[in-house]
Amino acid sequence: MFAKSSKINEFRLWGLLLTLIGMGLMILGTAGIVFWGQAGKIFAGVFMVIGMIAMLVSVGIYFWAGMLSTSAVILTCPECGRQTKMLGKTDRCMFCKTMITLDPDKATHMPSEFDEAPEQPQP
Repeated sequence: MFAKSSKINEFRLWGLLLTLIGMGLMILGTAGIVFWGQAGKIFAGVFMVIGMIAMLVSVGIYFWAGMLSTSAVILTCPECGRQTKMLGKTDRCMFCKTMITLDPDKATHMPSEFDEAPEQPQP
């Protein structure tokens, strides 16, 4: 299974995939002209339009991710110590993919070395 990443990186990943798919479709459409000559122009036109739509959607996704990134909360990851951006109540660190949250109800308590150990009953 693939490792999860932060929400902003997921948006950027989908934008990149749509860019590559759109470019691939446009190249495939151009190959229609090479293989079928004049008859391939319709094939090329259809694939050029579909590829351009995919490219425009990817531009929209990149713009949306950029706007979300400007309003994201910047905090320091407790695991790796690097600054990361967080969207929503829970997210993942952009670098080490640790779950982070600002909501105390969603946070899990991790024992630290300063926590008192429960007393063991004496036999």
